[in-house]
Amino acid sequence: MPLTDAQRARIEPLLPDRTPKRGGRWRDHREDIDAIAWKFQTGSQWVHLPEKYGNWRGVCNRLRMWAVDGTWER
Repeated sequence: MPLTDAQRARIEPLLPDRTPKRGGRWRDHREDIDAIAWKFQTGSQWVHLPEKYGNWRGVCNRLRMWAVDGTWER
């Protein structure tokens, strides 16, 4: 189930800046959060992530990076 506008507005200040120190600009956080939610709601493997969410490796890496940097704790 995708994030609503109200849910997004509530968590937006807690998410990292979309311009990382290295490399290019990150995709919209909302898309990745929706993809992560889909994965855990369905119990599916990452490789079965629907194409509309983008590359599963990128989403998985974002989940991991946010776990390491404390984003999920905030």
